Amino acid sequence: MRNLFRHLATLSATLWVGGMWMLGYVAVPVLFRWLPDRQMAGMVAGQMFTLLAYIGIGCALYLLAFQLRQSGQAAPRSRPFLVTLAMLLLVLVGQFGLQPILASLKAQALPLEVMQSAFAAQFRTWHAVSGILYLIQSLLGIVLVLDTRGK
Repeated sequence: MRNLFRHLATLSATLWVGGMWMLGYVAVPVLFRWLPDRQMAGMVAGQMFTLLAYIGIGCALYLLAFQLRQSGQAAPRSRPFLVTLAMLLLVLVGQFGLQPILASLKAQALPLEVMQSAFAAQFRTWHAVSGILYLIQSLLGIVLVLDTRGK
């Protein structure tokens, strides 16, 4: 049974991080390259990022619980725990802090597309902040996968 929990931890990290890399660096660029309507591409990408955020939250909570169960009071000082916690915090900031700001700017821009409105500069700034946080999370994900594989 112990191996089952360990395997689930490895699968959780792989699912979360693999999903981040596939979505952020493969699927979304393809959407924007091949869909003729950038606004539609953005809406689809936003829905995919939301789904991935909830997957990430679930995986992070499992990983944190697993690490606490495995290492007890030493877990919060371990690199895997700290990396998982940092990634979880970045997901929460992105999903519940930055995404509402971006959605609000889009709504305020209506009936125009946000990039054709007076809110374009603000949207670009917040979108860049979101992108930087996603990149940091993606890089931390490499550490997480390497730390959880085969342990």
